[in-house]
Amino acid sequence: MLYTSIENKKIKDLKKLNTRKYREKAGLFLVEGSHLVLEAFKAGRLVELILEENETFSLDIATMYVTHNILSYLSDMESVPTIMGVCKKQEREDVKGERLLLLDSIQDPGNLGTIIRSSVAFHVDTLVLGEHTVDLYNPKTVRSSQGMLFHLNVVSRPLTSLIPRLKEEGFHVFGTRVTGGTRLKEIKRVERFAVIMGNEGNGMSNEIAELCDDFIYIDMNEECESLNVGVATSIILYELDK
Repeated sequence: MLYTSIENKKIKDLKKLNTRKYREKAGLFLVEGSHLVLEAFKAGRLVELILEENETFSLDIATMYVTHNILSYLSDMESVPTIMGVCKKQEREDVKGERLLLLDSIQDPGNLGTIIRSSVAFHVDTLVLGEHTVDLYNPKTVRSSQGMLFHLNVVSRPLTSLIPRLKEEGFHVFGTRVTGGTRLKEIKRVERFAVIMGNEGNGMSNEIAELCDDFIYIDMNEECESLNVGVATSIILYELDK
């Protein structure tokens, strides 16, 4: 069947997936482009394939064909793809593993996508999104993660209640600061750790900082005041993965 009208109820419901409220209600989100669709398919998270009419891309999954006009209507990108997918959100998981990354109010979806990619690259077991952190399924986050969100355990938890529990379980909790604390290359190596990255503008909240065992800072040229949180996270995770 070819969908030709943006007034169609199914098309309107798909459009609603561009809003966080409806994504949470439906338990679904959209991905755009063949790479993300394939990553979702391999992870068993692809529910339905959306193809522009006459597109030859094929997967063993329910498929709907639409006009270019509808793809433009559904797409969040300037350059409209010919392939999109409807995906199911990750089922609720527990915090697991021994290498954890905790995010305190990260706001930029591009930063979150970068952090997800680095978390997979440097063997983070669980990424924890604290309160007020940007939505995991924000379209820009999904794109900038380059499909790595399908390969990482990501959970949402209030950090103020999670961190004390982690400490009781033997995790060493590292906070991060622009200056002060221990230089990254000098921190003690521990088997079970949780690293906290703070908000782009304000860093960690005071409430979260008070729960840390130690603080990490990246020693760098004094001419550079600070690093983007995505870049800083990547450096820290790389060093801890050595």
